[in-house]
Amino acid sequence: MKSSGGSRTLHAAFVAAVVLMPFVGPAATPAAAQASGCEKIKTYLDERKSLVTRLNKLGKRPDAKAACSLFTSLVNNGAETLKWVNTNKDWCQIPDQFVNGFKADNAKATNFKGKACQAAAQQAKMQQQARQQPASPFNVPPGGDILTGPMRIPKGAL
Repeated sequence: MKSSGGSRTLHAAFVAAVVLMPFVGPAATPAAAQASGCEKIKTYLDERKSLVTRLNKLGKRPDAKAACSLFTSLVNNGAETLKWVNTNKDWCQIPDQFVNGFKADNAKATNFKGKACQAAAQQAKMQQQARQQPASPFNVPPGGDILTGPMRIPKGAL
C-alpha cells in the first residue's frame, strides 16, 4: 500500500473519532445515561481505537493483505457506529460536530480500504503469475546470467 504520510496520516485521520467518549448532555446523570443505552457508543469507539492501534502497528510499509483486512473491519465498525448514532443522536444528545467528523473519518477509512484492498489484489495476482511461470529453457536460477547460465564448479581433479 502506498502511503505518503505513513502512520502519522493514518493516526491523524482517525484521532478525533477514536478518543471521543460517549457524549451525554449536561442535564443527564451517569445513571440515566447508562440506563438509556447511550453508553453503547463507547463499545463502538473502543473497538475502533483497537483497530486503529493495530493499523498503526503495521508500520510505514504494511502488508497489503493485513491492511485490507483491518481497514475492512474499521469501515464496518464505522458503518455500525453511524447507524447507531443516527438512531440515538437525539436521545443521547450527540452533537452534529461529532457526527460530521465521524462521517468524514469513515469516508477516509473507506478510501484507504479501497487502496489497501486494490494493492492486496494486485499482489495476489502477481504472486499467482510468478507461480505459473514456466521454468527457464536455459535452466538459469533466479538472478543468474542468461548468456552464460549457472556457473558450475567442475568435478574431479583440476
